[in-house]
Amino acid sequence: METWLPGLLILVVVMFAGVPIAMAMAAVGGLGLAAMLGIGPALAIVGQTTFDTGLSYSLSVVPLFVLMGNLVTRAGLSDELYAACHAWLGHRRGGLAMATAVACGGFSAVCGSSLATAATMGKVALPQMRRYRYDDGLASGVIAAGGTLGILIPPSVILVLYGVTAQQDIARLFIAGIVPGILGVLGYMAAVRITCWRNPAAGPPAERMPYAARFRALRGVAGIVGLFVLVIGGIYTGAFTATEAAGIGASGAFVIALARGRLTLRGLLETLADTAATTTMMFMVLIGALIFSNFVNIAGLPSALSGFARASELPAPVILAAVLLVYLCLGMVLESLSMVLLTVPIFAPVMAALGYDLVWFGIVVVVVTEISLITPPVGLNVFVLKSVLPDVKLSTIFRGILPFVAADIVRLALIVLIPGLVLFLPDLMR
Repeated sequence: METWLPGLLILVVVMFAGVPIAMAMAAVGGLGLAAMLGIGPALAIVGQTTFDTGLSYSLSVVPLFVLMGNLVTRAGLSDELYAACHAWLGHRRGGLAMATAVACGGFSAVCGSSLATAATMGKVALPQMRRYRYDDGLASGVIAAGGTLGILIPPSVILVLYGVTAQQDIARLFIAGIVPGILGVLGYMAAVRITCWRNPAAGPPAERMPYAARFRALRGVAGIVGLFVLVIGGIYTGAFTATEAAGIGASGAFVIALARGRLTLRGLLETLADTAATTTMMFMVLIGALIFSNFVNIAGLPSALSGFARASELPAPVILAAVLLVYLCLGMVLESLSMVLLTVPIFAPVMAALGYDLVWFGIVVVVVTEISLITPPVGLNVFVLKSVLPDVKLSTIFRGILPFVAADIVRLALIVLIPGLVLFLPDLMR
């Protein structure tokens, strides 16, 4: 029996037994390396992996982008962003829900976290939609779905970790996420429109605001737009690297929070502590995934899968469809970070052997992961939203999510069938 097969089986059993995913991957990977190479070489690999990951220059973007998102949240920019979207879209039927989708996309552009986006917009948007008697299913569904954009629209921490794991350029991954992110916002707006067409009472229109008030509302989004243009524009033009962009973005968010008078000394310390805790969790999962990745690579799993793919003579699209099905199934039991870090070392070499661009594949993986964030039984965004909105039933949220899952599946099909939607902007960088 191949060494990697019992390793995978043991990992699944250990995870379902309740062992944290980081510890499970590190323990199984380390024991697997010891079984193949001996205790001395295994300990050397584990120690070197931990040391190199902790000192990795490319991974320094993670705490900086997490800090930027926390500072933006502390500055209260989400309120002004939603107010501006409300001013321009709220008078339409379902307009507040569409405004929520747009606001989620905008907040994701400077936040980088799906969970933070869903939690923040839940507090900001739901009271307004309830004020205008929106259906709870539609209101909570658009917030949960819109929150998933946080891991796709740059800067995205998940894309950073994918780039490190798959050895792809982080700047190209960031730029590649822009068009699919915009498609996501448009798809969610279409889902709202169709839902309100089928049930007009689900999203009553709000009052129409005069154009003078609409333009005044746009002043509140200047900070978010300026920060996004500075970070992503600088990366796109080559003015600075992704790592430098992270530092500039965090500094810009700090200045905005300070200028708005929202950042006290206690608030700053809380923000730094939260950033440290989040970063530590991510690095623990990443180190565990890299140890397990070393095990499966030495055991020959990626080579075995690539050989099987070539020997099976199945068309590449069929193999890609099978991989995507695996992701959808894993998403029902694993959270997004663990799923990406566990699977990318296994599937990326297979996709490269089939001739697929790994930047494109990274975006596909993130979009599939987005779908997993709002599908049962885990649906992590749903449970985060439930904690923010305890009076809304889980069944109501899952019911409201269905149109947005359909929109995500359409978007996934588009970027799979038309890779140029993903690669057009990154190719211009060359």
